[in-house]
Amino acid sequence: MATEPADEVEPRAADGRVPGRRGLATRQKLLACASEMLRTTTYRDLKVVDIAREAGTSPATFYQYFPDVESAILVLADEMVATGVERFADVVHANSWKGKAGYAGAEALADALLTFWSENLPVLRVVDLATDEGDHRFANVRTRLLNDLNNALAAAARDQQMSGRGMTDVDPNAIAGVLVAMLAHVSAHRLGFEFWGVRSDDLRAAMARIISWSITGQKPAT
Repeated sequence: MATEPADEVEPRAADGRVPGRRGLATRQKLLACASEMLRTTTYRDLKVVDIAREAGTSPATFYQYFPDVESAILVLADEMVATGVERFADVVHANSWKGKAGYAGAEALADALLTFWSENLPVLRVVDLATDEGDHRFANVRTRLLNDLNNALAAAARDQQMSGRGMTDVDPNAIAGVLVAMLAHVSAHRLGFEFWGVRSDDLRAAMARIISWSITGQKPAT
């Protein structure tokens, strides 16, 4: 079942009650501890008792706010989407796609994605894993995170085609879909590239050039 974004739902305890100020503080501390522990503990190994201990409370208190670990991570994922869902599309909409300014906009988009994935990698890993396993709650999170970016890139490609530029023989939705998949995958595996000696600056440049060429159909004005 799809879950509404965190910024559209009033935080509640597991029994449906709206927590008071202290309760909200406890809930937020549990979420913060879960988020931090995901950086060093795999999703499968993260236990309620460990999160509660890290937060200085009890498993019983954890269950007052979340029925299980997955539900707590889902809240983290929803909060993550609320901070990033418009960020990427805004960069695309602001880009003129002309000359060096257009290429600078492509660089800004690549940088925004790399930065966002770096900041939220532990939660994004869970989103990808749970989505691949068929958990529709997390699949919904991923869709909401990337859908606006996909639509913005498709619109940009379509605008370029209508003005006689761009890849006029390719569906703008296909261009956008391939770009989004590429950008998300590269951003998710940045550390792996660095392990094999590929610098982040080179990744960013490669991403920006592919974005620019795919939208405009022209050699990037770097």
